[in-house]
Amino acid sequence: MISREPALRLDLPSHTSRRWRGLPRWLGALALVALAAIAGHHFAMQNGLARLRQAADHRLDMLATGLDADLARFEYLPALLEMTPIVPALLRAPLDGELRDAVNRYLDGVNAAAGAEMLYVLDAAGTSLAASDWDRPGTTVGQDLSFRPYVIDALGQGKGRFYGIGITSRKPGYYLSYALRRDQPVRGVVAVKVNLEEAERAWRMLPGNVALIDQRGVVILATREDLKFRPMLPLDASQRAEVLRSRPYGEAGLQPVQWTLKEALARDVQVIALDGVDQLASKRSLRGAPWQLMALDDLAPVRVGARNAAITASLAMVVVLLLAVTLWQRRRAVRQKLANQAALQAAHDTLESTVAARTSQLRAAQGELVHAGKMAALGQMSAGVVHELNQPLTAMRTLSESAAILLDKSRFDDVRGNLQRIRGMVDRLARLTSQLKTFAHKSELPLAPVPMAQAIADAQAIVAEAAKKNGIAIVVDVQPATLSIMAEEAALGSVLVNLMRNAIDAMQASPAARRTLRLEARPQDGRVILRVSDTGPGIPPDILPRLFEPFVTSKPAGAGLGLGLVISAQLVRAMDGTLRAANLPEGGACFIADLPAAVQAIYIPTPTGVINK
Repeated sequence: MISREPALRLDLPSHTSRRWRGLPRWLGALALVALAAIAGHHFAMQNGLARLRQAADHRLDMLATGLDADLARFEYLPALLEMTPIVPALLRAPLDGELRDAVNRYLDGVNAAAGAEMLYVLDAAGTSLAASDWDRPGTTVGQDLSFRPYVIDALGQGKGRFYGIGITSRKPGYYLSYALRRDQPVRGVVAVKVNLEEAERAWRMLPGNVALIDQRGVVILATREDLKFRPMLPLDASQRAEVLRSRPYGEAGLQPVQWTLKEALARDVQVIALDGVDQLASKRSLRGAPWQLMALDDLAPVRVGARNAAITASLAMVVVLLLAVTLWQRRRAVRQKLANQAALQAAHDTLESTVAARTSQLRAAQGELVHAGKMAALGQMSAGVVHELNQPLTAMRTLSESAAILLDKSRFDDVRGNLQRIRGMVDRLARLTSQLKTFAHKSELPLAPVPMAQAIADAQAIVAEAAKKNGIAIVVDVQPATLSIMAEEAALGSVLVNLMRNAIDAMQASPAARRTLRLEARPQDGRVILRVSDTGPGIPPDILPRLFEPFVTSKPAGAGLGLGLVISAQLVRAMDGTLRAANLPEGGACFIADLPAAVQAIYIPTPTGVINK
């Protein structure tokens, strides 16, 4: 026996090479997509940072100019007060009550015109002698402010600047102090307190956050309340001692701001993480004070834009690669098409001879199929005629046998009634023969109003004997009793008899106590819904979808041809209706006919008679 294992091992390298042949192309495509995403993210990030820096620079220029102007507009006050005679007079006579009151009122008027928060005069010892708020709670009059840095600087250097929380008012402000040197030595100091909270409120209307940092690195103004009076870096020992002495920040805990430097973009521009959120921090020094303005802008929108740009760039690269692959495949398809055309031409030449040979065979088979179709149609029509005529003939036989029994009992009126019914059956047979053509095309017989209750009663009389023989109770529920439909009476009777007989046949195997045939009719939206239900075993699931096809039946061989429901459905369609079937949840089958309701007659009187519409 010869083993084929060596041949299999020889095939493996070829199969493996084909499998991995396209891997470099896929890796190259993924590399291009990744490169496009990285480039798109980088350029979008740089562009976003540039726009953010430009906006921050513009905002800082505007805020620094405004803040410098607010601080510089009070520099004229010392010269103004020094030239006012009553201020030097008060410094020479600090115990003069009338002079103190005059200076207080004068300072109040000057302060109202200047727009400062407070204006006051101190003696050479640092005690407040007069103030613009002398008549309000928290005034500085009588307070010893010699420990405050702005008083010390003014007495020693001629002027001082200080930002802090007021000793008496407990409100933060910017203090400007100037020594009064008209008479040597220095006799006093004039101090101005400027409220910068108005500027802070204006900052909140601008995008981003703004913070003002003093010479110790402590945030003294900020649009974020959690940053105020917090140092950017921990204070050293000397700074803490100075803070304890001058108390510029009141009772603030001076907890350092939690921030981390991530990247320095320029000397005054940094990317920091503030409380875990990346921010672009831009700084600007003030000309009029040793402070710095810092603008904080959230980088999340810039990063989102960069991510979107990366996605867009990668998608664009994917589109470019797909176009390139499409063009390559198109050229390949053109070459393949030319090769296929040559192969097809050769196959066409071979098939021509085969088609010629098969044509004669198909013609012979076509003749046999036409003959078989004619025979099937003939058998279907003959079976339909037998099925349709069998029901009235059976009823006529039952009525004639009943007439003979009644005649023996001399019940002539009942005999006459049976004969009239037989005559009606004969008329119905005549109409049925003309109605058989509806199996092939739509009936041309005119439709007329037919009372539903009467049609059901006529059909019930035909199947009464079979129902009685099988112990089946027939329940009729027509609401309203005068309900009528537009139909052909003979066709409607044929449909009802066929559905009722099928129900009777289906319930023969059911328990005697459950054999019930129910007919219900209700109007609905200009239509009449007729339901014929039984308590039999129901329709087999494999037959239900094909129930209205010719020669499909659930009855045993020889008991039915499978044409009754086909003819019934055709008759219902001829009456502009539909017929469908379903199994009931509690058991049994239900046939539902949707038929047009009868149109009531409208009589319009005319000069010559009555028009019926």
